Amino acid sequence: PAPVPSGWRNTLWQIIFEADTPAGKGFDVALLVLILVSVLSALLESVDTIGTTYHQELLALEWVITILFTVEYILRLLICRKPIRYVTSFFGLIDLLAILPTYMSLFVTGTHYLSVIRVIRLLRVFRIFKLARYISQAKVLMAALRASMPKITVFVFAVLTLVIIVGSLMYLVEGPEHGFTSIPASMYWGIVTLTTVGYGDIAPQTPMGKMLASVVMMMGYGIIAVPTGIVTVELSQASRGESIGEGAGKSITACPTCTEQDHEVGAAFCRACGVKLVVN
Repeated sequence: PAPVPSGWRNTLWQIIFEADTPAGKGFDVALLVLILVSVLSALLESVDTIGTTYHQELLALEWVITILFTVEYILRLLICRKPIRYVTSFFGLIDLLAILPTYMSLFVTGTHYLSVIRVIRLLRVFRIFKLARYISQAKVLMAALRASMPKITVFVFAVLTLVIIVGSLMYLVEGPEHGFTSIPASMYWGIVTLTTVGYGDIAPQTPMGKMLASVVMMMGYGIIAVPTGIVTVELSQASRGESIGEGAGKSITACPTCTEQDHEVGAAFCRACGVKLVVN
């Protein structure tokens, strides 16, 4: 493997990519503050009264923050062993997207509002406050959702079948004179009613239609509980598996090649690219 960055590169590495030192934590906290200020300025500028009155001030602030982000991005490229790995990584792409909108606004009017994408960079908060264990919990949630997908898919098809039947019946009972102008329009009413949303833009007028609507409303309460129960069961099983399989925890040591940080405590090599880790 390539030699570990030395001198000023090593110092910058500890500050920019690591969060174990006071300097590294301070850098990341300052980065988060800049992100929040940038997103807030983009949101405020979209308000007519504020955007018109303070347009120049907000524009100047946005350019200052963009330049700071650009310098940070260049520094990250300089201190990485293989910059292309960082550029194509998740956070590398997000860092690039965080600075592009402002520069694009020089050529296409209004694209600077896309700078709100910087809010995604707030995911770094998991690294700053050593909450990497919560990332594993997100993986548990994703595993539960994936396991629930086949059951939920069957459930959705069953609900759609029910909506078609209810919509067809309501079209026959009420008819166009009461707002049910077609079966698709009646299906729309069925979905709104079955999900207990109840917009009220279409409503049955006949006794038979009201009776059918009452049945659909009662079914709606039971149907809502089904996907919740499915996900809850799968989440419980995924959490149990995570508890059984979890080891000594996660480390936030960054790989000097690809910047991957989701490593087991005590790991000697990067889980993504296999390069030897530099443990401080």
